[in-house]
Amino acid sequence: MSIEMITLTIIGSLFLLMAIGVPLGATTLLVSVATALLNFGPDGLILISSNVVHVFEKHALIAVPFFVFMANILERSGVAKELFNSMAILGGQMRGGIAVQTVFVSVVLAAMSGVVGGEIVLLGLIALPQMFRLGYDRKLSIGTIAASGSLATLIPPSVVLIVYGAEAGVSVKDLFTAGVVPGLLLASLYVTYVLVRCHLNPALGPVYDKPEARLPLSQRLVYLKGVVLPVLLIGSVLGSIYMGIATVTESAAIGSAGAVLIAALRKELTLTNIREALWSTVITTGSIIWLIVGAVSLVGIYNIIGGTSFLNGLLTGLDLPPLAIIALMMAIVMVLGTFLDWIAIVFITVPVFTPVVSSLGFDPVWFGILFAMNIQIYMLSPPFGPACFYLKSVAPKDVTLQEIFMAVLPFIGLQLIGLMLVLFFPELALWLPGLTK
Repeated sequence: MSIEMITLTIIGSLFLLMAIGVPLGATTLLVSVATALLNFGPDGLILISSNVVHVFEKHALIAVPFFVFMANILERSGVAKELFNSMAILGGQMRGGIAVQTVFVSVVLAAMSGVVGGEIVLLGLIALPQMFRLGYDRKLSIGTIAASGSLATLIPPSVVLIVYGAEAGVSVKDLFTAGVVPGLLLASLYVTYVLVRCHLNPALGPVYDKPEARLPLSQRLVYLKGVVLPVLLIGSVLGSIYMGIATVTESAAIGSAGAVLIAALRKELTLTNIREALWSTVITTGSIIWLIVGAVSLVGIYNIIGGTSFLNGLLTGLDLPPLAIIALMMAIVMVLGTFLDWIAIVFITVPVFTPVVSSLGFDPVWFGILFAMNIQIYMLSPPFGPACFYLKSVAPKDVTLQEIFMAVLPFIGLQLIGLMLVLFFPELALWLPGLTK
């Protein structure tokens, strides 16, 4: 069978198995085993196992469970609620202030956890009822939380960047540094959108009605105390990486220890909270591992039969400008995002795309940031946008999934603008890493 027919057969099999409800990790693993057996017989199973073992030798992946655990501990310690209340009061009587503060809090939470799901759930529980009570526009409220809660895909210590770096063979430290400016760029676009909408129609974002918010700024500064612990945690994690004191994995362990310390200082370090955090970490990490095993098995066996070389030749052989090829890769990731989990997308596409990116003369760190921004778009995009489902799980019962999907559309547009800016102006991503070298 030709490589073209094998490629089509693999794609068709993936669609068929997912269509009948087989989990993604099992789907990719089944297809990889079938492909190995058909092409190499029983010896193909040895090839699959060797590929999987090779991936789990990548020490950067050890950071993932540490950051997931850190996020779970912080979720149960009450830090996010105090942070939100402090930022809301500091925002004073600004129109749309709660939505703006939600974006700011999202940036801080992203820098503390690197995980999307927990952040959106927290904001859905804390910020959404507050905005609804104040009379904020429903779509503006929902869209702000879903979009800003997805910033953890880009802002360090992003788990997406860790997994990409491990698979692409790129420095995770450089990826973290490169993600800062694009992450803040997206946050700025969200804030600008909220402020412009509320300026044009003040009814969309009423002022915060707490007495503390009416105090002069000098008196409101006392509420900065709610920001101190999060800033110290962020500083300990990211500072240890950028100053060369610790590796990404070691800094993740530092972050976990810091989260436990914060919970203890807040008297929230109960046996129940620790048990729930550990259990949630095991479930999340276990899901990630199965997805990695399936995706790596499939890509590994496909590479052995010449699939990766075939796709590389297909992409580089296109009569298109280099930037158009990069844009095509982004489009492929967007399409895959409609039916695959982001982890599977990383392990299926990165081994194919990274050599092409390098051969075209582009920096793989820059491409990694584009990739992460694309994953952020996938987080919101119907019909399977995970961020929308996370928010739906904690939103009031009258908030429908269709309403959430409609609410995030303007923010998907803002994400596309951010993606285009980084695509055409690579220095937005590469400027900061250049300063740290």
